[in-house]
Amino acid sequence: MQIILASSSPRRRELLSLTGLQFDTREPDIDEIPLEGESPPTFCRRASHAKAMAIAPVFKDALVIAADTIVSIRNQILGKPEDSRQAYRYIEFLRGKTHNVYSSYTIVHLTEGIDITRLVQTRVHFKDISDSEISWYVSTGEPMGKAGGYAVQGKASVFIDRIDGSYTNVIGLPLAELYEDLLRLGIIHLTGPGRMEERNES
Repeated sequence: MQIILASSSPRRRELLSLTGLQFDTREPDIDEIPLEGESPPTFCRRASHAKAMAIAPVFKDALVIAADTIVSIRNQILGKPEDSRQAYRYIEFLRGKTHNVYSSYTIVHLTEGIDITRLVQTRVHFKDISDSEISWYVSTGEPMGKAGGYAVQGKASVFIDRIDGSYTNVIGLPLAELYEDLLRLGIIHLTGPGRMEERNES
């Protein structure tokens, strides 16, 4: 079975590869803009499903996996900062507070009638860091291209003193939950000591 990860994120590629699956990648082209009055969790689920459905009709016999991750605080979504000034404001807003990270993943196989979307929430607490620490972090360039303006697996890890929930969810793909679904669907199975393999179809 062909498996496609509907994402250009190197972090999601690295995480999905830990399952042992062999997969191709395609970048979905969708507008990631919340609707008026749409809650962060609802938007996250909708965006994930839209990414999968942007790819699945072109590859009807393939299993498509897509995901979307957002950072939210006080019901406000902090997207990817447009410049260093916005990155600074994001981290300034997050410091000393606990915020939510939502990741939603979608598994679609049109031929087999599979269409699953799940949402996972993680709470992340930032230490009350100083202005100079924020300036230093922004100067590294790491916040750019990251939801909420930070990478939990990168230099920002020194600012985070507590994570309640899935760590891989904050990186961009809730791996334990996704693995359970793929195992339940028979997409992957355990074949022996230290081995996981994808389903083999003739």
